[in-house]
Amino acid sequence: MANVQYKDPEEMIAETGWNDHFHEHHHGDKYQSNFFATYIFSTDHKMISKQFLITGMFWALIGAAMSIIFRLQLGFPEADLSWLQPILGKWIVVNEGIGKLDPEFYYALVTMHGTIIVFFVLTAGLSGTFSNLLIPLQLGARDMASGFLNMLSYWFFFLSSVAMFYSLFLNTGPFAGGWTAYPPLSALPQASSGSGAGMTLWTVSLALFVVSVLLGGMNYITTVLNLRTKGMTMWRMPLTIWAFLVTAILGLLSFPVLLSGLFLMLFDRGLGTSFYLSEIFIGGKALDHVGGSPILYQHLFWFLGHPEVYIIILPAMGLVSEVLATHARKPIFGYRAMVYSMLAIGFLSFIVWAHHMFMSGVNPWISNFFVVFTLIIAVPSAVKVFNWIGTLYGGNIRFNSAMLFSIGFVSMFISGGLTGIFLGNSAIDIQMHDTYFVVAHFHIVMGIAAFFGMFAGIYHWYPKMFGTFMNETLGKIHFWGTIFGAYAIFWPMHYLGMAGVPRRYYSFDAFDAFKHFADTNKFITTAAIVVFALQVMFVINFFYSIWKGKKMTTPNPWLSTTLEWTTPIEAGHGNWVGNLPVVHRWAYDYGKDGKDYIPQIEPMGKDESDSDH
Repeated sequence: MANVQYKDPEEMIAETGWNDHFHEHHHGDKYQSNFFATYIFSTDHKMISKQFLITGMFWALIGAAMSIIFRLQLGFPEADLSWLQPILGKWIVVNEGIGKLDPEFYYALVTMHGTIIVFFVLTAGLSGTFSNLLIPLQLGARDMASGFLNMLSYWFFFLSSVAMFYSLFLNTGPFAGGWTAYPPLSALPQASSGSGAGMTLWTVSLALFVVSVLLGGMNYITTVLNLRTKGMTMWRMPLTIWAFLVTAILGLLSFPVLLSGLFLMLFDRGLGTSFYLSEIFIGGKALDHVGGSPILYQHLFWFLGHPEVYIIILPAMGLVSEVLATHARKPIFGYRAMVYSMLAIGFLSFIVWAHHMFMSGVNPWISNFFVVFTLIIAVPSAVKVFNWIGTLYGGNIRFNSAMLFSIGFVSMFISGGLTGIFLGNSAIDIQMHDTYFVVAHFHIVMGIAAFFGMFAGIYHWYPKMFGTFMNETLGKIHFWGTIFGAYAIFWPMHYLGMAGVPRRYYSFDAFDAFKHFADTNKFITTAAIVVFALQVMFVINFFYSIWKGKKMTTPNPWLSTTLEWTTPIEAGHGNWVGNLPVVHRWAYDYGKDGKDYIPQIEPMGKDESDSDH
C-alpha cells in the first residue's frame, strides 16, 4: 500500500487551472470574494469545517439541555417545573399549581437527545469538522477533491438540522419512539402523538443527513487516495488521516442500509405496505398489515448502528493519537499496529451488529457467533490503548488542555470499554439489557470518550482554525470538572443497572424495588447540571477567544511535525503560497537524532533511517 503511486497533485492542479485561481486569491489581482462566498456558500475546506463545528456545537447545547430536563424529572420528581412553561408550553402540565413534565414529552426528549447527540454532534460535528480541516492540510492538498460537493455535504446537514429543529415545535410534538425508532411504534402514525408528523420529519431529516454523510465520505476517500502531496505515501500519513479514511469507508457502506430501512418505514407508514408490521391491534381493531417483521428493521438499523459507534469513536482515536504524540514529545508507539488495529476495527464492526439484539428472539447459535466477534473486536481496541500508554510512558508531557482531554479519553475508553465485555456476552446481557448499565456503558465509551477526543482536537487545532488560542485556565477547569462530573453521572448508573433499574422509565413511584434509588438519581442529576454548566463555559471560552484570545504569532506553536503547521498563520483558500510542500519522512519524528522534532518537510540526512519502515 505504501508504494501506490498516483498522479502528481501539482500536475492535476496545473491541468485544472487551480494555481491561477490560487494566486489570484492570495495576491488579490483578479479574485474578488464576498461575504456569502466566503462564509456561507464557501468551498474552502477550512471554512466548511468551522460550519460543521459551530452547527454541531449548537446541537450539542440543545441535546444536552434536553438531557438536563428529563434528568430533572428523574432526580427531582416532586419538583415544580412551572418555570419551564415559557419554553416548553403545553408539555409542562400544571395541576394544583405544580408543573410536571408531560410523560409523552419525556419520551420525546429522550428520543431527540439520542438522535441529536449521536448523529448531529458526534458524527457531523466531530467527523465533519476535523475531516474537513485536516485531510487537505495534513496531506499537502489545496482543498478537497470537490469543493462544490464538500459545500453540498454541509448544506444537506444544515437542511437535515432544519427539518429536525422544526419537528420540535409541532403541536403533536417531536418523534417520541426512541432514537432507534423501532416499529411498530414508529411505523404507525396513530400509535402516539409523537409517531405522527414528528416521526415523518425525523425520517426526512435522517434521509437528508445520510446524503450529507455520503457526499462527505466520497470526498474524503477521493482526497486521501488521489491528492496526497509528493512523498506522502500511505505509511507516512498521520494517524488522524487513517482514522478519517476508515471512518468515511464505514459511512459509505453502512448509512445506505439505514436509508433503505427508513424508506421501507415510510412505505409502511404511508403506502399500506407491511415490511415491519403484522397482526397489529389498536383499540381492539385489527389493522390490515400482515406478514411483516419488526425484527427486519432492527437488523437494518443495527447494521448501521454498530459501525456508527466506530464512525463516532475512530476520528476521536485519530485526534487523540496525534495530540498525545505531539505533547508527549515522543513518536507514536506502534504506528503500524495502530493502523492495522483501525482497519481490523472497521472490518469487525460490520459483523457484530446483532449483539444489540440478544433479546429479540435471535437463534442462540447465531448469538454465539456475534458474542465471539464482539469479544474479538476488543483486541484491536486494546492494542490502541496499550500503544497510547506506551506513547505516554517516559514522555516529556505538556499538561495543557488538549493533552489532558486526550489522557481523559484514554481513561474513558478503558473504563467504558471494559463494561462492554459484559454486554457483549449474551448470557449476561439478558440480565443487563435495557437497564441503566447499558446507558452507563455506551455513554462513557461512545459519548463522553468521543466528546473528550473532540475537545482535545478543538483545543489543539483551535489556533489553526482561528489564529488565536483558547484560555488555558478555563480549559483546565473545563477538563477537571468534566471528567469528575462525567464519572459522577455514569459510574453510579452501573450499580442501578446491576440492581435491575430499567432505562427510559418516566417515573419509578410505582416500583417499591426502585424507590430507594431516589438519592442516587438526585446525585446523578446534580452532577449532570454541573457538567452542563461547564460546557456552557467552554462555549463562552470558544467564541470569546475567536476575537479576544491570545494571538498566534508563529505558524507552528506546538512544534509539531505535520504539514498543517507549515501553512501561513492566515492561510487563504489554497493553504500554501506557491508550490505544495514535499514530504520526506513519516509524521512522528519526535526526539530523534538529538532534535526535539523534525518536520515532515525536512529532507532525510545521509545516514538517517526512515522511521516509517
